[in-house]
Amino acid sequence: QVQLVESGGGLVQPGGSLRLSCAASRITLSRYVVGWHRQAPGKERELVASITTGGNTNYADSVKGRFTISRDNAKHTVYLQMNSLKPEDTAVYYCNALLGAQRYWGQGTQVTVSS
Repeated sequence: QVQLVESGGGLVQPGGSLRLSCAASRITLSRYVVGWHRQAPGKERELVASITTGGNTNYADSVKGRFTISRDNAKHTVYLQMNSLKPEDTAVYYCNALLGAQRYWGQGTQVTVSS
């Protein structure tokens, strides 16, 4: 059974940093476009960042210059480095892998930015 497992979430003060990881099992993650999405309470899920198989990246305007998505194909893992965190970044963060009609989601990891 395919699994995407997110980790690295937690509680951090405004201005702090976290690095999220999305580890895949039973798929070759390097073949997939991978996205990080987030969902805050009462809001719709939104795409935060994505990375193609060739390493091209795309970011939501709200995180440009603060977040960096990267991938380590040897480890079947995609990362989201989050710097200069703001309270409005508080959400559950999910990773998603997409290849044609195949689409997989992780279970999410909570990120809370608060003093």
